[in-house]
Formats: sequence, structure tokens, C-alpha cells
Amino acid sequence: MARGGGAERGAAAAAAAGLLPPACRPPRPPRRRKQESRARLSVCSKLCYAVGGAPYQTTGCALGFFLQIYLLDVAQLDPFYASIILFVGRAWDAITDPMVGFFISKTPWTRFGRLMPWIIFSTPFAVISYFLIWFVPDISGGQVLWYLIFYCMFQTLVTCFHVPYSALTMFISREQSERDSATAYRMTVEVLGTVLGTAIQGQIVGKVDTPCIESSVLIGETNSSVAMEEVNMTHDTGSLTDTRNAYMIAAGVIGGLYILCAVILSVGVQEKREASELQSDEPVSFFQGLKLVMNHGAYIKLIAGFLFTSLAFMLLEGNFALFCTYTLGFRNEFQNILLAIMSAIPFLIMVVVLDSNLIVTYVVAIAAGISVAAAFLLPWSMLPDVIDDFKLQHPDSRGHEAIFFSFYVFFTKFTSGVSLGISTLSLDFAGYQTRGCSQPSEVNFTLKMLVSAVPVGLILLGLFLFKLYPIDEEKRKKNKKALQDLREESNSSSESDNTELASIV
Repeated sequence: MARGGGAERGAAAAAAAGLLPPACRPPRPPRRRKQESRARLSVCSKLCYAVGGAPYQTTGCALGFFLQIYLLDVAQLDPFYASIILFVGRAWDAITDPMVGFFISKTPWTRFGRLMPWIIFSTPFAVISYFLIWFVPDISGGQVLWYLIFYCMFQTLVTCFHVPYSALTMFISREQSERDSATAYRMTVEVLGTVLGTAIQGQIVGKVDTPCIESSVLIGETNSSVAMEEVNMTHDTGSLTDTRNAYMIAAGVIGGLYILCAVILSVGVQEKREASELQSDEPVSFFQGLKLVMNHGAYIKLIAGFLFTSLAFMLLEGNFALFCTYTLGFRNEFQNILLAIMSAIPFLIMVVVLDSNLIVTYVVAIAAGISVAAAFLLPWSMLPDVIDDFKLQHPDSRGHEAIFFSFYVFFTKFTSGVSLGISTLSLDFAGYQTRGCSQPSEVNFTLKMLVSAVPVGLILLGLFLFKLYPIDEEKRKKNKKALQDLREESNSSSESDNTELASIV
């Protein structure tokens, strides 16, 4: 059977072999790959890519700030069981990152790309499991298992979204400047996502007065009839049922936002197969690649610095709602303070040292607002530089992007699970009273330590490790130029091979 285009290919081969005069030779095909590598991303593409970062930050912020107080005061779990749920959920979340990274590295390319199908198909199940985390089942003795299952399920599904989304940075453009620009858009949206998650969860839940029980010390000093009256008496007139409904409404709103962002990302971003390749896309051994990645010095130093700074903020967000509610006494204002808090060291020191003052708390939180975004999100913009540095040192080893991104969060999630579990256990040992209108002085002191002294020490240690990070702006520019030269050399070599083949034909 005759195949279309045979005449054109025959003419091209004849021209390459010198059989046609110059005037009759067809024009050379354009250097498509080089033009594509230099193509700029549109603002619309960058915005669509950036929007994809909102679901992870929005749900993560809501869970980070509110899950602990929800399990203790709304679901009314014992602090010991709450600590188990928080630890196991975070630890499982850490384990799923390299697992998902491994499966992504083995995923074949499809018409939608290699990464995008993970994002698309995980979204609806992630939203369902997220909603069920904020539902209080009417089952006796099975609540701990309920929250453990759906918390771990959501962490798995959101990992199936976030790991490929993070690796997508390397597949939207070859140009480092374009990737940096897209990352800047992403960071901006992620900061807005944290604020949005806090606003949605906090404002909806904050509209309802959560009932509390008077101190058990007072109950013990009275007779049984008075004790029963004290137990039934609440600090506010609100119903616990209304509070539970408010948490589910907030979960529904955030779930709808999750779906909307996933749709915008999948429709507005095109995953480019050749964007991060030098020559080919051959499958690589995961464990061999892991060994190379973990031996890369710049990667280890970046992980170490990010580990301690992120731990500080996770400790802060996990205990801040309890700190505002009981230690500062701002039971009805903590959701508004969460909107203002975007800082670390100045806020953590001043808010503990000074007496309880609502105005001072707001002013200090707003004044130091930018440092959290810088310390928590900027390391993500440094990771593509580490990957480029790795490619220059290992030019024949490809396809490790998912490994870099998955293990980047593995260590921080696992250690954060340990820290949050220990912090909740420490509250249990200090005598935390579930649904109490107030807490013993030992609990208040423990909360001060968890949101001040410990995070400050972790931040200072993380900053010291960032000081050892070897890729400065000068080295980054050298790596960029060297990588571009390798790509152009690869393209030239490919074109020469094609010409030689045509000459032989």
C-alpha cells in the first residue's frame, strides 16, 4: 500500500544526498524542538498551573489548624487516641509520597500526559474522604477507627494529586526562567490558599459557639446532683450539633474549591513530554535513582533546612487554636487571629511574653506577615535548581523528578507526625480537659512551649542549615547555561544523525 508523504521524504533524502540542484532542494525543516524549548508560557497557562497548588494548601491548612481541636472538643476523643490519629495519619502520608513517586516513575505516557491522569482521577475520591473526616459518626467505640481510615485515605489521595503536581513544574517548560516565573505564580496562589483555607474553615466554624464544660475540679467539690448540673451547663448557648454541622459545611465548601481548582489545572495546563528531557525518556530503576538522589549534597542540605522550618510551622498550626482558646482566652476570636497570623519568631515571642491583649495579638500577627510565606514556600522554588544541578552531574540518569519531589516531603511529613503525636500526648500528660471551658495551668504552660520555644529553636536551626546550601545565584546561572548547552548539543547531534541517515538512504 502506498503511504502518504512518500514523495516528500524521497525529495528530502535526495536533497540530503546531493542529487538535486540547490534551487530544487526543499527547505530544511524548522528546528521545532529548539523553538519549543524557548517558547514562553502564557500568563493564562501560569495562572492555571498556579491554581493547582490551592487544594493542597487549603485542605492542609484547615486540617493543620483545626483537626486537633476538632478531635478533642467536637468529636470528643481522648487526647491519647487523638494523638494516635494525628501521628499515624501523618506517618502514612509520609510513606505514600515515595510510593506514589515510584508508581509515577513507572507510569507510561498517555494522551493526557504522565502526571495529569493522577491529578484528574484522584480528585473526586479525595474530596469525598476529606468530607468524611469532618463527619461525626453515630457509632460507639468505632470513632477512632473511622477517623483513622478516612484521614489516611485522604492523605493518600491528596498525595496522588500533589506529588505529580509538584513534579509538573519540570514538565511545563525547558526554560528555567519560565519555570521560576510559574513557581512564583504558584507560590502566590498557595499563600492565598492558606489564607482561604483558614478563612473558610475559621469563619464558618467561628459563627457557632462551641459548648464547653466547667472545670472538673469544681464538679468534684460538690455533691452528685450539683455535679450533674455543672456537667449539663455550658459556657455558651450554642449546640454541639450546630458546631458539627458547621464543620461539615466548611468541608463541603473547601471540597468544591478543590474540584474547581483541579478542573482549571487539567484544562489550562499542557504537560510537555520533552520539557525535562535531554535526549530520551527511557524508564529508569527507581532504587538506583533513589540512591543517586539521596547522595546529592545540595538536595540533602535543602531537605534538612526545610525539615526544621516546616516542623516549626506544623507545631504552631497544630496547637495554635488550642493556644488562643485556652491560654489567651480568645475562644470566640481565634479564627480571626488565624487570618492575621502569617509569621513566626516575632509573633511567637511577643504573644507569649506579653499579657493577653487582643489588639497586640492582631498587630503583631499582621506586622510580621510575610516571613511565614518566605520560610515555608521559598524552598519549593529552590528544588528545581537542585534538580538541574543533579542533571548536570548525572547527565545519563533521567526521570527522577518524582523521586526528588516525593522524598522532599517524606521526611518532613514523617517527623511532623511524630512531633504532632508527641505534642498531643504532652497535653494529655499535662491534664487536658476535653471540652473544658478552661484548662489547668500545666496545659497552658505546655501550649506556650509548643507555639513558642520549640518552634523558635527549630526555625533558627533550619536557617543555619539553609546557610550551608551550596547553590547561590552565580552557580545557578552557570548551571542554567551549562544545561542549555547540553540541550542544544543534544538537538544538534539528533539533527546530524537524521542528516546522515538521509544521506545513506
